[in-house]
Amino acid sequence: MQTNSCGSSDDKAPMPCVFQEPMTAPRHMQDGSAAVAEQLETIDLSKDPFAPRPISISVHLTSEERAALISLLKEFRDVFAWSYEEMPGLNPSLVSHTLNIELGTKPIVQPRRNFHPEIEKQIKVEIEKLLAAGFIKPIKHPTWLANIVPVKKKTGVIRICTDYRDLNRACPKDEFPLPNMDILIDSTSGQGLLSFMDRFSGYNQIKMSLKNAGATYQRAMTAVFHDMMGKEVEDYVDDLVVKSKTREGHWEVLRKVLERCRLYGLKMNPKKCAFGVSSGKFLGFQVHKRGIDVDPEKTRAINSLAPPRNPKELKSFMGRLSYIRHFIPGLAATMSAFTPLLKKGKPYKWSEKCQEAYKKVQQIITKLPTHSRTSTQALFGCNKHSGGGFACSR
Repeated sequence: MQTNSCGSSDDKAPMPCVFQEPMTAPRHMQDGSAAVAEQLETIDLSKDPFAPRPISISVHLTSEERAALISLLKEFRDVFAWSYEEMPGLNPSLVSHTLNIELGTKPIVQPRRNFHPEIEKQIKVEIEKLLAAGFIKPIKHPTWLANIVPVKKKTGVIRICTDYRDLNRACPKDEFPLPNMDILIDSTSGQGLLSFMDRFSGYNQIKMSLKNAGATYQRAMTAVFHDMMGKEVEDYVDDLVVKSKTREGHWEVLRKVLERCRLYGLKMNPKKCAFGVSSGKFLGFQVHKRGIDVDPEKTRAINSLAPPRNPKELKSFMGRLSYIRHFIPGLAATMSAFTPLLKKGKPYKWSEKCQEAYKKVQQIITKLPTHSRTSTQALFGCNKHSGGGFACSR
């Protein structure tokens, strides 16, 4: 990857600077425990008062539960990483990422991009952190060259990404299957207690950030937690949920997970962990003991949209609804009003019928039901063998 500055490396006159602004970081890149809606408290796992090690737990625990959880987290404080330096990475013998570039592909060197000097300073700081941690190293005479893409978090901190689109196009897809999201959501609801855990700079722990990263990471998590998946944990790439049917049994399960993390050198991000909670957000849904709710932020986002002005906006609107289609009875019939607008060669005309259907959908999603977990009804298309399903209850 490359950073850059204004000017030219040859004898030609320098070109005027055109600075690129950093992208805004998506939600999953932001700091903070966004997975949990219930109130949390911050505790300190550090022995050194000048080097705090904050982590979040539920405020709704009993005094005995709170003491047991704090003692457990302090025992396994080495499983968490508050900085790059505390994260050595997974053993390559467990899993490693390879580039299977298709034969005959011509290497691509991307033209350099310019960034504002202030952004350049932040990029340099992050690069030095990655170098010090051993995540990257300098090379000479690269055949492929990709630009840095700075991504700004809400805090103003820059996160370093890399534009690997050219290299990704040259690599075939890894067909390692990702878990069925519907089954994971099903299995996570109806639990007595939950703990949400997120890996620290997950992709850096297996030394890659390229196409098929999700498949490689899922392969690693399957190797680590293969005997616990579907029973005591649910995992989707770098999102891990520890679950237990009873509150009193949760600490034993959590200890088992933390021991496994320690065994394989898997580091968790304490800023994105929440322990001992009764509900939380998982794969876009709110899961709790009573069942499943749609994430309120998703419904608010849909309701804030203006009526689609063209086929592209209409497809985006319909795509958002498809994610929560199981919660909206008769959605297909309501959405049929939009079908003619997507036909090729037909003019896009937003009719009164379309407006009525649009308003109806917006009204429905403000009063979506809770779906309770059962062993017979398969709302998400799951059967008994694959993890159960849901029945609708208001």
